[in-house]
Amino acid sequence: MASKKYTLLLGALCLLFTNLYGQYDWKDSSLIPKNGKSQQSEFLQNQYPFPAKPRNQWEIGLSVGNVAISGDVSARVPQIGWGAHVRKAFGYIFSARLAYHGGIAKGMNWLPAYNYAKNPAWKNNYIAPINVQSPPNSGNLRQLQSTNGFLPYPVGQLQGDPVYYNYRTVSHQLALQGIITLNNIRFHKAKTGFVVYGIGGIGGLIYESKVDAFDAAGLPYNALFRSVLNKYEVANKNRGDILRDLRAGMDKVYESSADGHQLRRPKLFDMTFKPTVQVGFGVGFKLSRRFSVGVEEILSWSNDDLLDGQRWQEASLGDAAMTRDFDAWHYTNVNLNYSLGAKAVEPLWWLNPLDYAYNELNAPRHMKLPKPVLDDADGDGVTDQFDNEPNTPAGCPVDTHGVSRDTDGDGVPDCKDKELITPTQCQPVDADGVGKCPDPECCKNPVVAPPACNLVDLPSINFAGNSSSLSAEAKALVGSVASSLRGNPLCKLIVCGSAAKSKSGQSLGQKRVDAIVKYLVEVQGISADRVVAQYDCHEGDPSVVELRAEQK
Repeated sequence: MASKKYTLLLGALCLLFTNLYGQYDWKDSSLIPKNGKSQQSEFLQNQYPFPAKPRNQWEIGLSVGNVAISGDVSARVPQIGWGAHVRKAFGYIFSARLAYHGGIAKGMNWLPAYNYAKNPAWKNNYIAPINVQSPPNSGNLRQLQSTNGFLPYPVGQLQGDPVYYNYRTVSHQLALQGIITLNNIRFHKAKTGFVVYGIGGIGGLIYESKVDAFDAAGLPYNALFRSVLNKYEVANKNRGDILRDLRAGMDKVYESSADGHQLRRPKLFDMTFKPTVQVGFGVGFKLSRRFSVGVEEILSWSNDDLLDGQRWQEASLGDAAMTRDFDAWHYTNVNLNYSLGAKAVEPLWWLNPLDYAYNELNAPRHMKLPKPVLDDADGDGVTDQFDNEPNTPAGCPVDTHGVSRDTDGDGVPDCKDKELITPTQCQPVDADGVGKCPDPECCKNPVVAPPACNLVDLPSINFAGNSSSLSAEAKALVGSVASSLRGNPLCKLIVCGSAAKSKSGQSLGQKRVDAIVKYLVEVQGISADRVVAQYDCHEGDPSVVELRAEQK
């Protein structure tokens, strides 16, 4: 049973990671939106150098993570946050995202505060200190931390209740974000399975910040706060001990509004509304063509100092002032994303726009390549790179290596030989190729060799694709064979096609054989009775027609 579970799990993973680095077919016009059809058509016809941008998928995603507020009160982590978004790419670099983020943030200071005379959440139920003196060089001072540092108060002279600032803030935020992908354009490597991106945006935040100022009976925490403060002095407790004692004694019910519902603030859904500015960064990892995961850090500023339930600084006793260091809202999250859309490529931030260019350079499918120009300086039909005789006289027939034909082998090319076939016994010959035979008395009983055909080194003719037309190179080869036939009047030529199995292949093979025969007879002037067409004399490459010699 366990092995079956592992097999199913492995199969699911294989399915998930299938086609992780797939590439779209840039010739598929169904992937092009309507406004790009004209450009794509011009591109496919080689009238415009750039393909149209393909239609790409939308992304939807859900996120979960930690929400924290950076302000006057120490944040407590981790705290739950959540979110959702929809995202669309407008290019390979830039995409836009409509994102919702929500969360519940909590925090508590481990040092007491006394300067809360203007703080509506505390002032009506706790007594602020008055008439406090702080003589220099006092031997027993308690150090109380504030937003501006440490303030010394002499023990025994502090008249008032200590409080420990805390908060619970519920927030919801909707933002329009622009996202810049930093690493999907890669010049020297293939596309990657992860992307790094920066985030910037604007939005709106609604929140409600409350503090825990009363116990379950509705009474202030005077006794608890003084008990914790005394333990801190006597036992020299550290931050963790103080926070542990506070949480153990408090009911964790945040019943008091941080602003006391007295501030004139815009409201939405009975919560404070503030416009926000966002920045952030993230890293995304591609799981398949549809799924991806990401890790992000998003920071929001709202020009508000009450997100943490405290906006009054500990400047000096009886002289409370608003802080100027506005609170910041943090959301560290992991998101799971899914790409939507049929007949669309994956989101463009996963594609490298250089894929098309590099693949076209490596294996051209669209580039207009010029026809190759093969030089033939002496015009003998054999290109210079294959010509063993680069200065063949004009009009002289040559073999496949570009060397002038010498049918009788007497050293005089056929184009200058006045005795085209000089018997061996009559050689050497003069400058005109005419030999001097022995006197008749020496040759009364000459042995006459039977007529022979001296056609040798006959080439094969190649045809491209489904064509039955002779290329320039093929015409040159057939022309050299025609010259050999004229120099070998005792020879016939067999034009030999391949025996194809299909009717279409047989028809194409016959057309190719007939094209060669027609060129020899009508263009080169070879007598039709010296050229024999055979359509199925060999079983080989159907694109090759062989030329063979036959004696009369």
